[in-house]
Amino acid sequence: MNPAGARRAAVLGGGWAGLAAAVELAGAGYAVDLYEAARTLGGRARRVVIDEIAVDNGQHILLGAYRDTFAIIRKAGGDPEQLLLRLPLELVFPGAFVLRAPRGLPAPLHLLAGLLGAEGLTAGEKFAAIRFMTVMQLRGFAVAQDTSVADLMQRHRQPPNVVRYLWEPLCIAALNTSIGDSSARIFLRVLRDAFTRGASDSDLLIPRADLGALFPDLAAAAISASGGQVRLGESAESITREERFWRVGAGARELRYESLVCALPPWRAADLLPPECAAVAAQLRALEYEPIVTCYLQYPQHTRLPRPMIGLSRDISQWAFDRGQLDGKAGLIAVVVSAAGRLRGAEPAQLAAAIHAELGEVVANLETPQWHRVITEKRATFKAAPGLSRPAAGLLLPGLALAGDFVDNGYPATLEGAVRGGIAAAKSLLGETPGS
Repeated sequence: MNPAGARRAAVLGGGWAGLAAAVELAGAGYAVDLYEAARTLGGRARRVVIDEIAVDNGQHILLGAYRDTFAIIRKAGGDPEQLLLRLPLELVFPGAFVLRAPRGLPAPLHLLAGLLGAEGLTAGEKFAAIRFMTVMQLRGFAVAQDTSVADLMQRHRQPPNVVRYLWEPLCIAALNTSIGDSSARIFLRVLRDAFTRGASDSDLLIPRADLGALFPDLAAAAISASGGQVRLGESAESITREERFWRVGAGARELRYESLVCALPPWRAADLLPPECAAVAAQLRALEYEPIVTCYLQYPQHTRLPRPMIGLSRDISQWAFDRGQLDGKAGLIAVVVSAAGRLRGAEPAQLAAAIHAELGEVVANLETPQWHRVITEKRATFKAAPGLSRPAAGLLLPGLALAGDFVDNGYPATLEGAVRGGIAAAKSLLGETPGS
């Protein structure tokens, strides 16, 4: 039952954007009903269970710069420092490249020192990378006209090794788009936030628990504690305006709310938004998507990677994570392939065998996995192309706001982008101006 006199709001969609909006509204005194068609919260970043083992539909890395994500986790009652393993910036490609940003130096000097000490680069390659970062900082990490990241690297004469082991892995990890197709403007925004505001902003944070425990479970509890309800398995089928209220139709019933956040995937939101939002719906329909593939390989329990996370930079594999060093699932290795459109149609068993072979190139005496599972999130993120047109953050109509990682907050489709989109939607309904 809702607290007497509490304002009522509906949030459509239980991904990270919808959950962030719901937590923000609940904290402002709203009783929030959250509608989620699936039986699991988290959207495209959710818990899955394999043979009674809780893992994720995709292994995620967070940056220390994801301040809104950490803030919303705390607001929901969690402690990011307990839920995430924080590592100083360290990119390790065994036998090929190592970059470690030393502690104790302010940003961006910590990155420059890390580049100077990087293993696997010549002196000329190191200074080319340092020159690029220096020029970008002087220009405010902005470009007059958006272009691809590959073109940006070519214009600034970045050597192939620097691109292969530094800029390309960072770009694909952040934007889930190949450097030839990705927006330099969005990529530079990530570099600015990660490497120039504070040394800890470039830290890598890896979940110690599954993604459900990181935020969705906490958000659900916060919604319920504030008099709201999480409606799993309920899909919103219509939204209509009635004077100063919004009606949400789900199944055989229709409920009325003072405020409404549409945090559905873009392809669903485009079909559900009212006719007055036709221009926004057209933007949503025009978005293209990139998949992410995560391959879980269960090895004998004594199997360990040299670090909790290593880069692979092979034909298929990009990053490998040792879940035994993260959450105690000994011998379980997660290998991530971002911007994985080239793998469409690949047979899972053959793909897992190829990834196992690539992992064996950097891990000595790797035994045959006991089992494997390939999870493909087909529309994991929007394609972050140059000049991409995205809906603006804020109100669409009085009492109606749009939330998602696809709203134009300058960020790519990361957890931080989703959370920022959710918070911006909630603040617009509360009459506040979203932060930059």
